[in-house]
Amino acid sequence: MNHEVIISCAVTGAGDTVGKHPAIPVTPRQIADAAIEAAHAGAAIAHLHVRDPKTGKAARDPALYRETINYIRESGVDVVINVTAGMGGDFFFDPDHPATGGPGTDMANAAERVAHVEEMRPEICTLDCGSLNFGNGAFLATADLLRDMAKRIQAVGVKPEIECFELGHIWLAKQLINEGLIDAPPMFQLCMGIPWGAEATTEAIVAMRNHLPHGANWAAFAIGRMQMPFVAQAALLGGNVRVGLEDNIWLDRGVHATNGQLVTRAKEILERMGARVLNPAEARAKLQLKKQK
Repeated sequence: MNHEVIISCAVTGAGDTVGKHPAIPVTPRQIADAAIEAAHAGAAIAHLHVRDPKTGKAARDPALYRETINYIRESGVDVVINVTAGMGGDFFFDPDHPATGGPGTDMANAAERVAHVEEMRPEICTLDCGSLNFGNGAFLATADLLRDMAKRIQAVGVKPEIECFELGHIWLAKQLINEGLIDAPPMFQLCMGIPWGAEATTEAIVAMRNHLPHGANWAAFAIGRMQMPFVAQAALLGGNVRVGLEDNIWLDRGVHATNGQLVTRAKEILERMGARVLNPAEARAKLQLKKQK
């Protein structure tokens, strides 16, 4: 069991949750406030996506990241900022236009996917380490594209959080580590229960945990009703945890959650298990994050 646990809060995500929850963070100010709320509740890390303020749909405009991150930094609240670099890989097959994809397709090269990372230099950004059938579409990230992204992330001193949705992603990540494109110690996030990756089962997470390289820091999460069970599951297996509205919008049956409430509940679970929740400074030391200017 991990007795010193980092809680990460994914505060809004890119999913179609606007309209399914009365208060999904959408604007830069709302997303920043959600990150600050999560930090006050005990999250050491805030994981950020941005959304189009007019539509609520997922976005990847660097200006929106700039505004959101500056709000957090100017607040004076200490929290490790972790931004997604997973946008720009969405492909929806259209049988009439297979070469370009159908509605919802959004493809970008490596430079475009990490432009906001290179500009804002958060302490952490995600690196979704491989392609995946994702819901009714696909997420595309080839090995060479990931090599390019990893080089750019490494050059600005940002720690990649290697997001793995199945065993092949861990295999590819280990190859990037062996090529010197990801600095030690690597940081993994095991993403469970997302159709059509690894199922949210004990057997699946144990298999993925057992394939991680020696010395890696890791966390795990599961979506929906399995979010809180996997807080306990990840800690029992030696990992850190993630909660937040990106992965689950409910506190209890029929009760919409806030990010702060989800972090509070995760902290209660961990402390009742005998674990201590780390603060941002302790998380930075454990993950060996590089100090940014």
